[in-house]
Formats: sequence, C-alpha cells, structure tokens
Amino acid sequence: MIVCRTTEGKSRQTGGSLLRDSNEWLIWISTSWRSDSLLPLLQQQKTRFRPSSSADDCGISRAVEELIERNMEMITGRVRKKSVFRVFVGLRPRQMRSCALLSFQFLLLLLVVVPSSGFSDGMCGLEVEERLNCMPVSSSKILVRGGIVVNADYQQNADVYIEDGIIKLVAPNIKVSDDVKIIDATGKFVMPGGIDPHTHLEMPFMGTESADNFFTGQAAALAGGTTMHIDFALPIDGDLAAGYDSYVKKAEISCMDYGFHMAITTWNENVAKDMETLVKEKGINSFKFFLAYKGSLMVTDEEFLQGLKKCKELGALAQVHAENGDAVAEGQTRIFELGITGPEGHPLSRPSVLEGEATGRAIKLAHFVNTPLYVVHVMSIDALDEIARARAQGIRVVGEPVTSGLALNDSVLWDSDFQTAAKYVMSPPIRPAGHNKALQAALANGILQLVGTDHCTFTSEQKAVGKHDFRKIPNGVNGIEERMHIIWDLMVNSGKISVKDYVRITSTACAQIFNIYPQKGAILAGSDADIIILNPSRSTTISSKTHHSTIDTNIYEGWSMKGNIEVTISQGKVVWANGQLFVERGAGRYIPLSPFGPLFDGLDKLDAARIHSYNPRHRTVV
Repeated sequence: MIVCRTTEGKSRQTGGSLLRDSNEWLIWISTSWRSDSLLPLLQQQKTRFRPSSSADDCGISRAVEELIERNMEMITGRVRKKSVFRVFVGLRPRQMRSCALLSFQFLLLLLVVVPSSGFSDGMCGLEVEERLNCMPVSSSKILVRGGIVVNADYQQNADVYIEDGIIKLVAPNIKVSDDVKIIDATGKFVMPGGIDPHTHLEMPFMGTESADNFFTGQAAALAGGTTMHIDFALPIDGDLAAGYDSYVKKAEISCMDYGFHMAITTWNENVAKDMETLVKEKGINSFKFFLAYKGSLMVTDEEFLQGLKKCKELGALAQVHAENGDAVAEGQTRIFELGITGPEGHPLSRPSVLEGEATGRAIKLAHFVNTPLYVVHVMSIDALDEIARARAQGIRVVGEPVTSGLALNDSVLWDSDFQTAAKYVMSPPIRPAGHNKALQAALANGILQLVGTDHCTFTSEQKAVGKHDFRKIPNGVNGIEERMHIIWDLMVNSGKISVKDYVRITSTACAQIFNIYPQKGAILAGSDADIIILNPSRSTTISSKTHHSTIDTNIYEGWSMKGNIEVTISQGKVVWANGQLFVERGAGRYIPLSPFGPLFDGLDKLDAARIHSYNPRHRTVV
C-alpha cells in the first residue's frame, strides 16, 4: 500500500482503492505481512506525516524512522515478535521520475501510531490529560529556513540551525546535510518562544484547586507559542520548604521548561532560613508578598518589610500583589449587605483606588529598604500612576500587566448569565473601560515592561460555588495559551509597538529580569532552541471548543485576528505544528533562576550614597 501526493494536491493510493482529498502526506503501515490477531488493529491504523523539504531525494524522511523508533519501546507484548510490516513512503511529484519507490522493513514489538481520525482540536490522545499525552515527532537537527528572525534589539532575514536543543547558528543561506529537518519560514516571523512570568497551575485556592495542572497547562501554553513559564509555589501552612517540595512533585508531569517563584504568607525565622536555602540551593530568585486576601495569604506591613530586607540580602526580587486587604474585606461586606451578591459585586468591592494605595505603599517600602520591586498584574490607572511616578524618580520598580487587563473591561461582569459573568472574576478585578487603554499605552512606551497572564483556571462547576455569594467565586482566568495571540493583535496589529517590542514584552524582558538571558528570550547561537514561527497573514480565532485548557469556558471567546503561531519549537523539538500538539509527559525541565539579576546592579553604590547623605553630626557628650 503506497500513498503519494499528486500534483493536484490529492493523496492517491496505489495498490488499493483509497483516493483522499488532502494536502497532507500520509504514511500507511502496509499489511502485506500480518498476523490474523492484528488484522482489525492494522486496518484502523495509520500515521499522519507532513514532511518538510528536508526529506531525502527518494522521499524517505528520517523523521519517519524516528517516529517508529520512539514507538518501539512502548509496544512490547502487543505484537508478536515475528510480525513484520513494510512501510512505503510516497514521493513528491517532481521526484517520481527520478527515483524509484523505496521500502524498508521494521521488526516491531508494538504497533502504536497516531490514529487517523485524530481530534478536531488537534490534540492527540483521549480525554483532557490523556488526549495530550503523545510522543513528539521531532528531530535533533532542525533548520528553520528563510524567515524573518526577530530579537528584541534587531531583526534580520536569516536561517536558524538547531542541534540537540540548542541554537547553533543564525545566518543567511545555511547549508545542511540530508539528515536535518527543514522548516520553511519564508515570509514569516521567527521569534523566541514566549515566557509567561505569572501562572498558577494546580494551585490550592479558595477551597478548591485550579483546573490546569503542569501537563495540561503547559500543553496549552505550547499550542499558543509559550515555551516557558514561572509558576508561583505556595507554602504549606507557612512552610516554604514543604511548599516547594509539593510543587516539585506536581511538576513531574510537565512537558516544557518552567521555573518557580515562592510566595511568603507569614514571617518568622524559619521562613528567613528557608528563603536562603531556596535561593542558594533550589534556583528560586523571587518571592511574592500578598497585601490582599486577608485571613489567608495576606502579610502585614511589618512582615512585608522584613521580607523586603531578606530579599535584598539574598539578591532575590520581591514581588507584590498590591491591593489593600483590610479595605477589600470591608468592601466585600458592605457590597454583600447591600444585596449585591452576583459577580458584579466583585469589582465593586475592590475598586481601583485600593490597588493604587497598596501599589504606592509597596513601592515606598521597597524604596525605603532600597531593593527592587516587581508589581504583578497591574490592572488600573491608579496603580500605573504610582509606578510611573516611581520610575520617573529613578526607583527600581517593574510593572507587569496581564493579558486580561490589557484586553477587556469590566462590563462583562454585569452579564445577566452567571456562568458568563463568573468566568471573568479575578483579582485585582478587570477594570472599567479606559484602564485597559492606559495600560496598553504604558506598555508601548516602556512604563510597564512585560506581559503575564495570571493563568489560574476554574471550571464553570467550580465557579458556581459562588452563585449566591460573589465572595466565594474562585478568582482566576485563562490566558497561558491566548497571551501571544492577543498581545500580537492588541499591540502589533494596531501599530502600537513593533515586532521587536513584541519579542521584548512577551519573552526577552522576562528572561532578563529573572536572570536567564540569553539562555532564554533570544534567538542567538548558544541560546535554548525555544522558537515560534508566526504567520502574520493567517487568521486565528479563539474558542473554548478548540483551546487546550481543561476548562469549559474562555474569556476571549470568539476573538479573531490576523496572525497565527503555526509552529512552536521547545527544547529543540517541534511540539506544535499544523494544528497538532506533540507533547511528552515528563519531558519538562526545571530552569534554575540565579540571584542578583540586572535589577541589583549598582545597588551597593546607591546604599553608599544614601549613607553618605545622612551626614551625621559628631557632638561632644558631656
């Protein structure tokens, strides 16, 4: 059974009766030699394969061999040892006259191939996590040819050669051998994979746990062009070490690169000691303090101050969730007692003035200690004004807006349908129209430096717990898969920023701030081969029916745009292509984050200048 693609773009079977209208190349497992017990299985199995121009002259691609080799280890016992199958590969039309069809035989211990039916959303497998769990079709050598290579500081027309997960060369017209997989990127942007600095996977929160775990959440990220994220690990009853260990365990199923921030929810000597261990031995270089969520995660000003001092000592970046927790608690009680119980009560109970107050307070305390501060999920003009004022004074503060705050306004929270309104509940809340435009402008002019998502997903069933009391609706929205496309549409398609700036705010700035540049966030020789290929002419539409998160809703439902991430390369492997995911459970890598990043440069000199400015008087004491 041989399948070839015709010049008209149809796949025509020779030696059989199948004629398939498709532009895809198909490789079928021949049943020339089969055992009777395998006949039903064999009749249902085929492997889809879309070869690039790297296929050798007679049409047999190394990628096919690797696919079969990867499956051999998984199938022991499913196929009798003496069963032999022949695989034929169709030639390109222009090769049919010059080459004869070749066949090669494989002694398979198991026949495991991608089902031909597949899934409409491009996943491979069965349900939720299971449907994502498939082996990647990949090569250790890849050439991305003819694209527009974009870094944060320059772009060029060039090829990118990848080997063993590392970018080896970026240059025009790179010549490679026949064993290299070639991806044609002509007319497309070749950029560093996105880095999401703000996610909450499998997080225990508000009596439940966020729906996406380290496999489903990361698979969704890869489908959307994000190749690394930094997740927030929470302590267990204030114990940082125990919390870190629990997140290490959760991440064993990961399928892409990741790092950790650590949250601080109380203060004592053990917390200080654990912070030191985490920085020096575990690769954590940032700690988050909550000024909100009174009674659970919130710290006092005194605890925050002590934490800032320890962060400075360790060279770790202090992060803050800035809302006035005491005032929010008062606001929630006030709004509920007025009889406002639906999702609209959420933004009414925690207005932007409370975010602005807490942001200003956090910046002043960090400035008092003289340590850098990173403000997570900046959602309002009030918080933005505090950051802009501080940066104008030379204070080292980073502002991180999130995709939802940039793209949406709070009118959605007044929807008459509870399920629709509740899916937008997050903290700080999505603000009224106008705040998002101000945040976009600040991102474009550099007042805000990078974009996160605060990806923290809950199903409609989980959200329904707060159907009669907005205070019980789990706070969190999706975004890890949608961020790269939404930001492209909001900021690049609109003309607000250049493609280089897009790379900066979605990847490079994060890598620099968290001290992993140029390992990440760049397409340079020696950098990790985390790359996306974006087609600016192809359209994308976002829908809960096609996204890869486990939740049943999407806050960007129906959003359509020009621009599509067609290929994602992670760790030097193609993990997203042609609308299909190729992810491997457990293939993710923990990326240690070193202390004393660029934000700490020169702080000692500032300390010395401050002490000198005190100009103490020397008095004679009688």
